[in-house]
Amino acid sequence: MKSNLQAVHEKIAAACAKANRAESDVTLVAVSKLKPIESVMAASDAGQMVFGENYVQEAVDKVAQLPGLQWHFVGTMQTNKIKQTAGKFKLIHSVDREKAAQEISKVSVAAGVVQDILLQIHIGDEASKQGVLFYEAPAIIESILELPNLRLRGLMTLPPLTPDETKARSQFALLRTSLEKWRDKYISHKEKAHFNELSMGTSLDYEWAILEGATLVRIGTSIFGERSET
Repeated sequence: MKSNLQAVHEKIAAACAKANRAESDVTLVAVSKLKPIESVMAASDAGQMVFGENYVQEAVDKVAQLPGLQWHFVGTMQTNKIKQTAGKFKLIHSVDREKAAQEISKVSVAAGVVQDILLQIHIGDEASKQGVLFYEAPAIIESILELPNLRLRGLMTLPPLTPDETKARSQFALLRTSLEKWRDKYISHKEKAHFNELSMGTSLDYEWAILEGATLVRIGTSIFGERSET
C-alpha cells in the first residue's frame, strides 16, 4: 500500500512539474469502494487521509468507523439515499441533476450543515454515463446558487476512457474552460475564489488530467489494486 501511494504521488508530482503547478494544488482522493475497512486503515497508516466512496450505505458505514478521515462521495447518488448523507462528506463530487441538488439542500438545512458540492458534467457520447449536458449546465448552476446550505465548488467529469492522450486532454481541457467561463458569467465576485475545483482523472488518465488543470484526482486501482464489483 505504501509503495503504491508513493508511486502515485511521484506521478502527481511529475505531472504538476510538467504543468508548472504546485503539487499542493492537487488533492489525491483514494477511492476505496468495495474495499474492506482494513485497506482504508492501511492507506491511512501510510499517510493517505482523503478517501472517496461510490455507494451511500458503504460510505456511511466507513465514515462511522473512521470519522477522523476526510470523506468524499464520488458515485451516483440515488435520491432516496440522500437523506443518509447529511454532514457525512467533505465534498460530494457527483451532483448530476437538479433534483439531487435540491434534496441535498433540503437535508443539509435540516441537519444545520453547509454542504460543498460539484456539478457533474457529461462529456462524450456514452449514454450510460451520468452528468448534466453542457447546454443544461448554466440554468442548473443558477438554480443551485439559489439553494440554501449548498456551496457549489466546481465541476466533475468522468469522460470516456481513451489511450489517446490528445483526445483525453481535450476532454479535460473542455471542463476547465467551461469552469472558467461559467465562473465569470454566473458566480458572484465574492464566491469566485471558491468555484475552483475540477474533479477529473482516474487511475488510467490522472496525469493527463493534471496537465489540464485537475485539482482533485480520483484514484482507486493504482492504490488498492483491482476490485470485484460483485
